[in-house]
Amino acid sequence: MNPQSQRHESCPPVPSSLLARNPLRWLAIFGPGAVIASLTIGVGELIFSSRAGALFGYRLLWFFLLVLALKWVLVFASARHIVLTGAHPFQRWMELPGPRGWFPLVFFLLAVPCFPIWVCFHAGTVGTLLASLTGTGAGLNGAAHLWWGMAVLACVLVMSASGGYRALERVQLWIVVLMLAAVGVSVFFIRPDWFEFLKGLFVPQALAYPDWVTPATFPDIAARPVWLETTTYVGVIGGSSYDYLAYVSYLREKHWGRAGMEVFPKAAMESTPAAEATRLRGWLRAPLVDCTMSFAAVLIFTGIFVVCGAVVLGPQHKIPGGSNLLALQAEFVAAVHPWFRHLYFAGAFLAVFGTLYGTIEVAPTIVRELALALGRGHGEAQQARLRKWAIAWVGLGGFAILVGSLVYHRISGGDKPPGLIAILTPANLFTGVLGCGLICWLNVWTDHRFLPRAWQPSRLLTFCNLAAGAIFLTLGLRGCWDHSGWVAFAILAVTLALGWIAGLWMSGRKAKDSE
Repeated sequence: MNPQSQRHESCPPVPSSLLARNPLRWLAIFGPGAVIASLTIGVGELIFSSRAGALFGYRLLWFFLLVLALKWVLVFASARHIVLTGAHPFQRWMELPGPRGWFPLVFFLLAVPCFPIWVCFHAGTVGTLLASLTGTGAGLNGAAHLWWGMAVLACVLVMSASGGYRALERVQLWIVVLMLAAVGVSVFFIRPDWFEFLKGLFVPQALAYPDWVTPATFPDIAARPVWLETTTYVGVIGGSSYDYLAYVSYLREKHWGRAGMEVFPKAAMESTPAAEATRLRGWLRAPLVDCTMSFAAVLIFTGIFVVCGAVVLGPQHKIPGGSNLLALQAEFVAAVHPWFRHLYFAGAFLAVFGTLYGTIEVAPTIVRELALALGRGHGEAQQARLRKWAIAWVGLGGFAILVGSLVYHRISGGDKPPGLIAILTPANLFTGVLGCGLICWLNVWTDHRFLPRAWQPSRLLTFCNLAAGAIFLTLGLRGCWDHSGWVAFAILAVTLALGWIAGLWMSGRKAKDSE
């Protein structure tokens, strides 16, 4: 089928599950959103929600609710556009003012160092759990988790190359579900203050570290401004900007609406018959249901782990951090039965192991979409090469950061290697906070630029995207300043300049090829 005829092909019929009044039937279309949930449940909840509960109690729940609502706006608006037009955000950003493709290249340049940092963090997190379980956590001057992290990462890379991870998915799913169920049941055994829970969920409150967090007891945390600590949660809870760009790409495989088809031009949309337009809009229920279920699941588990952190860890003055990111949370399920600790350890290992694998799998998706937007990713052989290089880039890059941390630790002669959260923070600010703000604002530009007036989103959705973008950018810029001052802004400026230069170079090369 040639591209011209494919452009005007009718979208597939809306499935009956989306038209049913019974919400349970909507579970049939829950798919890509599960990827978003699985990427955050494991690290977002097990570590950062528990950490937030231990530090701030219930007072941070409203903040998590706000962040997840804003991220829902981001994801649904992006998904809405590809369902209606078949265009990924990278394809639309090619048309931004300036050299063609400069802004997608900026996103790629930011991903080059940030993806390996995320992979390093996830691998090191699994390493902290294995070091604790094997009793080697205190060995090698506290660097045993880095060795374990390298071993785990090597296994994941082998599985990613061979597809062997797929065999573990069912076992992982059931153990993680049982673990989360045990933690959920434990909430009723530890008897939280439900009035304070609801107050924390809906009433904004001032945030401050508890009195027992001092430079003598927790020097790393005491040295971090509260603003920077809470901004870190923004980038982790619910996923990062690259997870959402990958989510939109996954919709191509689901063939929701025009996703997976040729881009629907604006002129053709204006002349679409009423029946076809109605059918295409009916597909918007699919991402609406999928995104809502995904973020609802994340919110539920976030609340559960915040409660457990507030009730169990906070009174004991214990905080997940350093090289002890996952072991403390085993106390959450001990209230149900001591044997459940073993279930927790198995579930925590598989959950974060799956998050590590999923993060590595997001990288080829981002590279593929960038190549397609640049007109260079067509053909199965080309995509296979891109996948191989993307996995090598993020996997070996993460491995190199773990090795570099060991070398730095050995040369500096310190008692402890660099903390994993400290390593993650700058990458998290760029990819999880600033990136989200930029996508929100570009969603508004994309809809206005490429959709006829009758197809554009409601004023409420547009306003929410503008507001979400402003909030994410404000938090991200303030967090960057608190973390590294002008250095962070210099990195952003250099990255923008390099993207602009790369766009000019590619435009010039394309002009020469066309001569």
